[in-house]
Amino acid sequence: MDAAASSPADSRRSSWVAPFLAVVFGMLVFQMSNLGFSPLLPDIQSTFRITYGQVGLFTGIYGLIGIVLSVPAGLMARCYGEKSILLLGLLIVAAGLSVLALAPDFAVALMGRGVWLAGYRLAFVCVMIAVALTAPARLKGATMGIVGAVSSFASVIGAPFGSEIGKALGWRSAIWGYAGLALFGAIVFALLYKRDPGAEAPAPHEAFAANAQARPAHKSLVVWVMAAGIGLLNMGGFTITFFVPSVAKGVFHLGSSGAALMISSAYFVAIFGNLWCGYVADRVDRLKLLIGIGALLIFAALALNATNLFVFRLAVIAVVALGLAATNQAYATVGAVMKGRETGPAMGLVSLGSGVYAYAGPQMLGLLRDWTGSFAAGFHMLAGASAVGVALLWALKSINRRRAAALAPEAA
Repeated sequence: MDAAASSPADSRRSSWVAPFLAVVFGMLVFQMSNLGFSPLLPDIQSTFRITYGQVGLFTGIYGLIGIVLSVPAGLMARCYGEKSILLLGLLIVAAGLSVLALAPDFAVALMGRGVWLAGYRLAFVCVMIAVALTAPARLKGATMGIVGAVSSFASVIGAPFGSEIGKALGWRSAIWGYAGLALFGAIVFALLYKRDPGAEAPAPHEAFAANAQARPAHKSLVVWVMAAGIGLLNMGGFTITFFVPSVAKGVFHLGSSGAALMISSAYFVAIFGNLWCGYVADRVDRLKLLIGIGALLIFAALALNATNLFVFRLAVIAVVALGLAATNQAYATVGAVMKGRETGPAMGLVSLGSGVYAYAGPQMLGLLRDWTGSFAAGFHMLAGASAVGVALLWALKSINRRRAAALAPEAA
């Protein structure tokens, strides 16, 4: 009788685990191509005979698609459900990758990349929504840390996956492999994901008590600061992922396998960095943690200018791992503050901010490389972006402190 009495509670307590794992697997397969294909870029550049500026456009279109689709993705998830839109996204990812694999010229390749990333953006926003809606409030930081770790793991296995297929059969075959993974992920997600309607609703983090009242996402200061500040902090990690092969080849005379190893090493470290930051974020003021990460990112971005290969490897690892950790804890922060139907639009707005800088970073780094003949100016730009992100987070921290001080006499 006692066991029967406790059974519903135990069931409710663990009912989020299977849907969460389904979401994580879906993210694994589409992230393998999103970040893992970067070692193929030199071969793609050679096939279509494009400049570094065009490489920047090819990678930076990720940001343009994010700008266009992030908010609509959140609204679509609110209207039709995150499961339906995430499934649609995975299918579109597979279709776009197929177009890229068949592309006869750069224009068609760019179109395929755009279709691929349109699906990615729908799927990515819905992953964040699904995690925010299924995971218990007490585990927001930890679950987003796991999502970040899985994203990093996807790159660890995705880069050598594409690189090895590319060496044996050509880069087009590697792209076909990524398309197949997206279809497989869609099948698994469709079978396993089901959100518990009684799942625990998000609860506000103590650092944002002044913003605890339910409000539209577009009127939340936290949402807009996370959209702008976190996009700036991760601009370096996202950008360098796609330019490591070019730097490795042009500066250190490494081939695609050496570049893939460097990228995989960075994302391998990011697995543990995300898990640790997720654990810490549930126990400390999340804004202080983000500010600390941002400060480290400034120095890591500057270290990308090193001509010593070992130092450059360490800098790449730091920029990628810290940028990913900051991004996932930003989504965790928003998921803790926003409630119910506003979760989707809020995640869309944060994704929109990330999209702006995901376009600006690769595009500007590629153009600066063409204009100056080296990557130094671009790496200094990434350090400056991190500094601006830290300033925005610091300003939000100061505003929250003043609000808390103003509310203290009323509470007394």
